[in-house]
Amino acid sequence: MAPSLLARGLTALCLACLGQAAGAGVFLDGGRPTPAALQAAQVLADADAEGLEPQDYDAQPLMQAVTGAAQGPALDEAGAARLDAALTAALHRYLADLHAGRIDPRQIHAEFTALPARDFDPAAYLQAALATPHFADALRAAAPRVPLYASLRALLAHYRTLAGHAAWATPLPPLPGKRKLEPGQPWAGLAQLTQRLVALGDLPEGTQPTPTYDTVLQEGVKAFQQRHALAADGVVGKGTLAQLEVAPAQRARQITLAMEHLRWTPLQLAPRMIVVNVPEFVLRAYEVHGGATTVALSMKVIVGKSVKTHTPLFDEPMRFIEFSPYWNVPPSIAREETVPRLRRDSAYFTQQGFEFVNGSGQAVTDLTPDHLNAVLQGQMRLRQRPGPHNALGDIKFVFPNHSNIYLHHTPSTQLFARERRDFSHGCIRVEDPVALARFVLQDDPAWTPERIREAMGQGQSHTVRLPRPVPVVLAYSTTIVKNGRPYFFADIYGHDRLLDQTLRRNALARRQAR
Repeated sequence: MAPSLLARGLTALCLACLGQAAGAGVFLDGGRPTPAALQAAQVLADADAEGLEPQDYDAQPLMQAVTGAAQGPALDEAGAARLDAALTAALHRYLADLHAGRIDPRQIHAEFTALPARDFDPAAYLQAALATPHFADALRAAAPRVPLYASLRALLAHYRTLAGHAAWATPLPPLPGKRKLEPGQPWAGLAQLTQRLVALGDLPEGTQPTPTYDTVLQEGVKAFQQRHALAADGVVGKGTLAQLEVAPAQRARQITLAMEHLRWTPLQLAPRMIVVNVPEFVLRAYEVHGGATTVALSMKVIVGKSVKTHTPLFDEPMRFIEFSPYWNVPPSIAREETVPRLRRDSAYFTQQGFEFVNGSGQAVTDLTPDHLNAVLQGQMRLRQRPGPHNALGDIKFVFPNHSNIYLHHTPSTQLFARERRDFSHGCIRVEDPVALARFVLQDDPAWTPERIREAMGQGQSHTVRLPRPVPVVLAYSTTIVKNGRPYFFADIYGHDRLLDQTLRRNALARRQAR
């Protein structure tokens, strides 16, 4: 590249960064790029491997500039300073994005308090990386240090290799008969279906298509269904076909969004913590020993409805457990559901164990129109006494927050058998409250499972303060990796869609501003 062209290009890249970037002079020596400069340019060019966009860091022009300075005439002092400053500024942006994400999580309704960006200084990190013998590796190590991130990174590379696979060259043909492919049926798409399942790892390499939908292919479909939050019945219906039609490139984008979520979701807060992955409908309790993170507990959960009552995303420490809790009916539920129901069916008041609470905290057990009106006017509140019908079940896990969200048991345990479990008003119902209570109370060996069950069944409200609060994170990832296999979930709240739109809009604005 001619020196004059190089100078014009770098001025366009970083006119304002000359003299502002830390580490000036680091990447050029005598007008020639150092080995670190060559490594830095390559790291920026490989940003897509991290689910980032190389053009956000001017990767191509910087690579051309560094290569030109290495192979052509040495740069003069001003040209060397411009290249050094531009490369340093691009690395600062890259490190900040890789470590803490490209957006403010509040843009997609995530209210996390322990954000990685708050404790990360890209300039200081770059200086430390330059002092290491493996500079490029040190740069890439700014990524989130949780096992899932590394798994997603490898998964992204794999799905990108599938982008041009012949199995997705054309859509699958229409399903036969009643729009369902069932055992023993012929179908024009069997060969293509077999190809896709082999490519995705749901069938062994070398599996050959058969004239009818046989047991081997059914097992592959069941494996696929299990990984895509579908009922694993081996029947290819509308829902399964829709997931089979998702192209690898679309899955790759979904994986990059999961990686972005991980960058600002606080997942390393304490030696013990609880994480609920909302679209997966799963709670996991983690323990960290010697730097290694293990899953101590996993269970199904029920989360807020996708249409109206989303479970919010945030992190707060769990501080209390309430056994045999009262349920204070939220004003919105009282107004929209409970009061109308009580006006239609007065027996519901006694059956469900409701009572009114006046402004002085006294319980009132008489159901009258005046009391119902007082609830609507905010002068009284409704609550449900402890008992078998209590909406919170017999235990409540409290991590105080402004959304009044908590974990609790439920009398409607049959709902845990559903594949999709967004049924609540926002709070999170847990499948195995005894195991969860044992996890958070493990510092006190007196809290055995038997004692926990006894406290849950007392019928009298009793609160226990945890000696050490346990962080709770309500997270959102539609892609995870378990036992080396990818699992994909529905974007039930549209957070992935919003994140994708925000990232594209922000990237376009940055490029137009240059």
